[in-house]
Amino acid sequence: MKLLLVEDNATMQVTLSRALERRGLQVLTCDDGLRALGVWRQSQPDAVLLDLSLPGQDGLEVLAQARAAGLRTPVIILTARGTVGDRILGLNTGADDYLAKPFDLDELEARVRALVRRATGSDAPASTAWCGMTVDAESGAVYHQGTPLELTPRELALLRAVLARPGHAIAKERLFELVFPGEKEVQTEAIEVVAYRLRKKIAHTGAQLVTLRGLGYLLKAP
Repeated sequence: MKLLLVEDNATMQVTLSRALERRGLQVLTCDDGLRALGVWRQSQPDAVLLDLSLPGQDGLEVLAQARAAGLRTPVIILTARGTVGDRILGLNTGADDYLAKPFDLDELEARVRALVRRATGSDAPASTAWCGMTVDAESGAVYHQGTPLELTPRELALLRAVLARPGHAIAKERLFELVFPGEKEVQTEAIEVVAYRLRKKIAHTGAQLVTLRGLGYLLKAP
């Protein structure tokens, strides 16, 4: 999924871009309202994260021009302007959603993915992409660069679980429930064996399955 982030605050732009990219999203950036529409047209993103207070031209003007030009890309406004009047104005101008700063990154990601699913007319979960790996939304199979990975059912369950939240620690107990559902006679430590085998099978993708002592497991990019 490709996002266009229009934000003039350098710290916010870098921090937000890196955080979203760690979650498997591709982020393009623009820090000027006058250039934003051109970047939008050229990059053809799946969604736009738009700040309102921009140099050169206000974000609402950028949005109005984009809608007038026929650009239907889903837009989430990100701004410190948090009054009801500002929200209504933004939505009436053509925004699809609105988040006031400061916001929760998990909520932002969820709203972006929901908007893109609605825009594409698909109610199925969006495919997860990480280090060239994708999860087929219908079959649940995992592919790397278009080639299916040869995994056991338990390895596949573990990989799907960590791919759903790359860059985030997932508790060992939670992963155990997903990999060994209803198998009460199996010890929790059995998840370590599955993780060891999976780690070797995805090594060629560049993704790293990291053990976090006392926390669980985390999937990270090289």
